[in-house]
Amino acid sequence: MTTEPARDPGLQPERTRLAWRRTTLSGTVAAVLAVKTALHGGATLPGVLVCALSVALWLGFLLVAHRRIDTLAAAPAPVALTSRQAATAVLCTVALAACAAALLF
Repeated sequence: MTTEPARDPGLQPERTRLAWRRTTLSGTVAAVLAVKTALHGGATLPGVLVCALSVALWLGFLLVAHRRIDTLAAAPAPVALTSRQAATAVLCTVALAACAAALLF
């Protein structure tokens, strides 16, 4: 009977937490620029709607990211990202990019 050696995660959880923080910061910058672009030259109904949607998407991503950061910090060994969290993060990111593209055209 062989036993598996204890897992040594090293700095991998810390790198993952930092990556989530960097991605959250990038999303923040994208949302702020989207709001600035949408409201440049005056507030219009479509601009305000895109701003509201961008902020909602940013908040959704922020929630997923901070839950993941908290999970990584609390667990002694990294816990896998759930498919629901991954899908939410991807949906928010892609939708925020679509909002940015809509503002350019």
